[in-house]
Formats: sequence, structure tokens, C-alpha cells
Amino acid sequence: MRRPFRHSRSRKWPDQHRVGVQLRRLVTSVWVAGRQNGSPENACEEAAARCVAAYREHMAYLAEQPLLARSYERLDVDRLQTTATRGTLRKEIKRAAKRARRRTSDRALPRFTQQRDGTRRIVEEPPLITRPDPAQANQIAEALDSYLQTLPPHWARILAGYSISDIAHKVVGVGSVGMRAYIALCQGSSPDDVVFLQLKQARRSVVARFVHGDSAWHAHQGQRVVEYQQALQTVSDPLLGWTTVGDHQYYVRQFRDMKGAVTVDGIDACALANYAGICGLLLAKGHARTSGASMIAGYLGSSDHIDRAMCRFARRYAEQTERDYQALLAAVAQGVLHAEAGP
Repeated sequence: MRRPFRHSRSRKWPDQHRVGVQLRRLVTSVWVAGRQNGSPENACEEAAARCVAAYREHMAYLAEQPLLARSYERLDVDRLQTTATRGTLRKEIKRAAKRARRRTSDRALPRFTQQRDGTRRIVEEPPLITRPDPAQANQIAEALDSYLQTLPPHWARILAGYSISDIAHKVVGVGSVGMRAYIALCQGSSPDDVVFLQLKQARRSVVARFVHGDSAWHAHQGQRVVEYQQALQTVSDPLLGWTTVGDHQYYVRQFRDMKGAVTVDGIDACALANYAGICGLLLAKGHARTSGASMIAGYLGSSDHIDRAMCRFARRYAEQTERDYQALLAAVAQGVLHAEAGP
């Protein structure tokens, strides 16, 4: 007898259309990074092609692996160093790992908090960090109680040993412009035993209605973010969860959990191509965990046709990106948009 689990029939994972969108976005980012670093067009094309080829080849490999083996597939820092063939990239990976290990809640204490009347409080830095009014802070604290119910039981028990010391609104990066975001300082058994939690507003993707129609797949968009992140990553933040504050849905995570990133600004063309290949491999790993790996591998084929097609797309979209940026600068210069120059 062979009968699929009933749950699998209704499981909502990213479809092949969205998989293609994510690959195109990655390849375009590689081309834009190459131009930003002053690389010639042939070097940008080589890096983009390396990215797609790595994705295609690793997807073909994973399609032949058992489902559980795909889920266990991981690329840690040591293997990442081995995969990188360029010395400049290996050095940047080492620096990124070192920076990530310093991004923890206890190391954030001096940067974001101060002791006041025997209680540690978040330091306000208007307009980036501001304190909500007491009623709103209480509402957020109650939402964090509900958030605990979305965690695995053993993590919920651990986090329940902390108490909320302070809550603040904190402006986040460009990817979340216009969205609500808060940080909560939680203190444990000693003054240095702290956890920063971050609540980030989650809304339905702007492209979702074009793919799935007007009805959202998930009733809670914070849950959608958490489920997809856990599906794509071999190891996710164990404190990922979701909650609702008023009429707005949020996902919750650790504010500082040793997240890191490799800086591509200024790396040479060969190192960028090397890094692009690693990114393609990682994207294939995530997609093989969540989508039909065999179907994707069959669509991509074994030749370089898809590599060249993606490179053509990336070049055109990189040019469109530059035109959009020039239009933005013109709007700022004409006073249509207000902006402050960065450092």
C-alpha cells in the first residue's frame, strides 16, 4: 500500500513560477553588483552564468537525492570556505563570520540600552528608535504572550523564563520601508542574561494576487513568513514565531542572532563569479527542499540554454535598474521626492 499523508495534499509551498522569479532576481543582483564594482560586461556575464550553472547543476544533483537528504543538506562556514576558490572571497567570508559571531543580544546591550533606576532601558534615538505610548507597549507585550504559543514547546518554556523590560519602535532597512517594526528587551536571571526580540509587520506579497488570486493562502502573513523561512533554511532562528498587534500581523525573531552577510562591494570580478556560484548553489538547496526538484531540474535541462537566457534577462534588467535609479535622482533633484544624502 502506498498512500500520501493527507497533510501533504494541502501543503502550500512556493510554486515553480515563484522559483523562476527568485532565480531571475538573484542573477540580476549579480550583474548589478558587477557593474557597481566597475567590472566589464563580459565579467558580469561570466558571474551571472556561473550563478545559473551552479543552480542548475546542484538542482540536478539534489533531484536524485532522497527527500530527507535534501533537508539535511547544509553549507556551513567551513564548507563555504572550501567551496570558495578565490583568496579574496575566502578572506571576506572569514570577516563576515567574525562579524556575525559578534551580533548577539548581550553585545547589543551597550549599543542600544542604558541602566536607569536599576532597570535596563532601550535608548531612544529619534527618529530611528522611539518609545511607543504605554497603551501601545502593553498591547505589544500581550501580543508577545500569544507569540509564545507559536514556538516549539521547549523554546516557549525557555523564553517564558524571561520578562519584558522595555519596548521600542525601531526603523529597519529599505526592504521594510513603511512597515511597522518593534524591538523588545527581555531580561532573564541576571542583568547580562538578555534577549532582544524583533517584531516585523508582515503583509501579503504584492505579487501574490497575480499568482494565486485574491484569496490569500495563509490567514496570518507572519505565519507565512515563518513557514517559508523554515522551509528554505537548513537551520533557522529557533525563536521564529508570529503574532498580531491590533489589526496588524507580525512575525517575531531574535534581533541579534549572529546573522551575517558577505560584502560584495569592491571584490574583484573573479571573486564575484565565485560567490555568485555559491549563491546559486544555496538557492537550489532551498528550492529543492520546498518545491518539485525533479520538475525544476527537468525544465532546466543539462545544457547551458537557461544560463544564456538568464544572462540576457539580467543584462536588460540591470539596465532598467540603472534607469530607475537615475529617475529617482532626478526626482530628488527636482524636489518631487525628499531624501537625505548618506554618509
